[in-house]
Formats: sequence, C-alpha cells, structure tokens
Amino acid sequence: MFQRRRVIGVMGSGTAAHRERVVPLARWIAEHGYDLLTGAGHGVMRAAAEAFVAVAGRTGISIGIVPGKVTARGYRPRPGYPNPGIELPLFTHLPLSGKQGQALSSRNHLNVLSAQALVVLPGGEGTRAEAVLAARYRRPIILFGEAREFRRFPEGFERAPSLERVCDWLLSVMR
Repeated sequence: MFQRRRVIGVMGSGTAAHRERVVPLARWIAEHGYDLLTGAGHGVMRAAAEAFVAVAGRTGISIGIVPGKVTARGYRPRPGYPNPGIELPLFTHLPLSGKQGQALSSRNHLNVLSAQALVVLPGGEGTRAEAVLAARYRRPIILFGEAREFRRFPEGFERAPSLERVCDWLLSVMR
C-alpha cells in the first residue's frame, strides 16, 4: 500500500547557521524517521542538511528546493546550490527569494507547500516570506528561538524557545 513520506521543512537564515539549535533539531528529525526539506542553500539550510545526513541508520532523505533560471544556454541553478547535504535536489526555474520571497516566481511557495510541518529559525526577508506563505496556505508552523529573534515576524505564530517544545509540537502535528 502507498504511504506518503512525512516531510518536515526547516527554514531560516541563508547565512547564519544557528548550529546550536539546527544540529540537534535535524538529528531528531532523522532519528524519528522523517524526511528533511530545506531551500538547499547555506546557513540554516546547509547546517540542517549536513547534520541530518550524518545520522547513521536513518530512513529519511534530505530534500532541497533549488532555485534557478532558464537562460539561452538552458537551465542554471543559482550558484552555490544545492549544498553538499542535499540528497534529492528538486530543481525549479523559480529564481526569486529574499524581499521577493512572496512573489509568484519565488521557490518559497514550493518550500512551504512541500512539507507537512515547518520549523522556522531566525532569518531575513526570505524567511519572513516563508512564514507569511505558511499562514496563507494554512501550513503548520512553529518559530524556534527567542521572541526577540522574531520581532519582525507577523504575530500569531506559535513560538518555542526550546528544542523539547519544538519536538513535542512536531510529534503532535505529524500524527
């Protein structure tokens, strides 16, 4: 019988890795048999993917939504994508991100819609755009970090300062 894969998206800064939170989170996701989805870039995305694939005996895979564009020479992924921790790169022609992260040509729509639950760490305009899209598409989302790190995010999102709280939330959402 067909069984849908259980995918958890981890979103956050493309520059800051937030390793102290991301590494234990990604390991927990792998150890519990889920798949990991990121935007395939650096920062949080790379730290999560590398920690996830380092877990021995895991059954899940590391999936990355790779932004790119079509040129006269064919398809080109954004330089530096996918990061080395991505096992299944999903290449898209959607190039926009950052301040344009809610635009119809942004791969953020795929990031948000492809996961059953989203854990969002601190980040910039693109990360905020993913949070807004999650609300628009009614996707389960939790912000992982201190309240001050999410001052510029819209109100109304569940927030968790601890890994334990995030993991409890994920277990309840992924049932």
